[in-house]
Amino acid sequence: MEFSSGNARNNSGPAIYGLGFIGALIYFLQAATSFWIGVIGFFKALFWPAFLVDYLLEFLKK
Repeated sequence: MEFSSGNARNNSGPAIYGLGFIGALIYFLQAATSFWIGVIGFFKALFWPAFLVDYLLEFLKK
């Protein structure tokens, strides 16, 4: 069996996103006061990286 160092890849991105999704989902669902706020929290948990990048770019613009 031959090993090629040029083909080695680090595929930990989906795992990091998955853990972040679970953490954000727990956070938003615990803060929800009604069913519909929980539904909105679910969608916020899905798109938390977009919010993070948006806030980061706003911070860097100042």
